[in-house]
Amino acid sequence: MTVAIIDYGSGNLRSVAKAFERAVAEAGLTMDVVVTDQADVVRAADRIVLPGVGAFGDCRKGLDAVPGMVEAMTEAVFTRGRPFLGICVGMQLLADRGLEHGSHPGLGWIPGDVVPLAPADATLKIPHMGWNELEFDTGAHALLAGIEPGDHAYFVHSYHFAVADPADRLATVDYGGPITAVVARGTVAGTQFHPEKSQATGLRLITNFLRWTP
Repeated sequence: MTVAIIDYGSGNLRSVAKAFERAVAEAGLTMDVVVTDQADVVRAADRIVLPGVGAFGDCRKGLDAVPGMVEAMTEAVFTRGRPFLGICVGMQLLADRGLEHGSHPGLGWIPGDVVPLAPADATLKIPHMGWNELEFDTGAHALLAGIEPGDHAYFVHSYHFAVADPADRLATVDYGGPITAVVARGTVAGTQFHPEKSQATGLRLITNFLRWTP
């Protein structure tokens, strides 16, 4: 089985790949983790990961610039039913649009907009940076197995995913109000936090994703 981590010039690929390789090894799974900018590799992969660091519009432009990549992702997820995980801006790109420095189209895989953080407490700094306690919105979900409310995850962002349907939001954190932390719909999921930097919580979520059979 192959886990494809998409290289489109907008992600901390080395640390993401190392975290996935560690999860594979510690869970005793038989999977190859590959970092790729080749659409055909992504189309044939068993699991797909889209990292993302930077501005929403720049990340979307970078993804669109890789020949055939959006089409390959779409085919793998919606025709072949392959599990997909977006990380940080990679998760935000699942939305209908991002409102960072203008309005930019997202993939439209999970309805909603990516909007600026606006904490009710004016003393809270933006970007939101650091460790926060996860709070669960829904009942049991395979991606959250072994993760408890109050477990910490690591965030660095100034915008968040305001989902149109609350059922698509699995977890939040409190930063002057609820901020989307984990989303999922069908075979598509995403985390606003960086699982590769979130120690035990992040490793658990990655392992759950590798075992996920939605």
